[in-house]
Amino acid sequence: MNLHGIRAIYMFEMARTWRTLMQSVASPVVSTSLYFVVFGSAIGSRIASVEGVSYAAFIVPGLVMLSLLMQSVSNASFGIYFPKFVGTIYEVHSAPLSYLEVVAGYVGAAATKAIIVGAIIMVTARVFVDYQIAHPVIMALFMVLTTVSFSLFGFIIGIWADNFEKLQVVPLMIITPLTFLGGSFYSIDMLPPLWQKVSLFNPVVYLVSGFRWSFYGLADVSIVVSMVATLVFLVTCLVAVWWIFRTGWRLKP
Repeated sequence: MNLHGIRAIYMFEMARTWRTLMQSVASPVVSTSLYFVVFGSAIGSRIASVEGVSYAAFIVPGLVMLSLLMQSVSNASFGIYFPKFVGTIYEVHSAPLSYLEVVAGYVGAAATKAIIVGAIIMVTARVFVDYQIAHPVIMALFMVLTTVSFSLFGFIIGIWADNFEKLQVVPLMIITPLTFLGGSFYSIDMLPPLWQKVSLFNPVVYLVSGFRWSFYGLADVSIVVSMVATLVFLVTCLVAVWWIFRTGWRLKP
């Protein structure tokens, strides 16, 4: 394996983050802080608790997961789309790198950036609310699996998109609504029975539920089911990426 090549792509993508700290780090942290102010303070003052956990603390995992998903997808999609846009993708093709090494570089950088932002948000959340992490190992595992899975998904979006509008449509029109409807700000047990069943078709429910379990031991669905659902999505994205590079879809003229 060409570790030097993977490191070159990884460091190039990470360097772009340090050059755009306001957009890459500060913006999502400030936006999430506003959620804590609005939902945690304003609405939380009217809701005593959810399953024994204060509402402000209850939404912490959901807000972190929202940030992880959006950052993973946006970083990975832009990372591979921009070389296509400016024409430097052919330099990547001609480099002595396998498809696996190219994906490892781009996806690894996108996942790393998302985890950094997620960690900063968790630290920032301490300013607004006191929360506990009951299962830190499971929490870290979920962060890694989620960021890698959705970075792969973002990588696919970046290859599929042929303009900046398409690059933004999936995160804004699909991922954000699914996250808001996936139990980020509430437990699906609060919903009427019909909508509880409908919510189970939302894949983000399993991510938020599993991540929240790692904090408080509370979950809308079994932690095992959440983990399996996350792994299935990861494998599906891996197969899709393999097929893209195998066929050259949207990569070769």
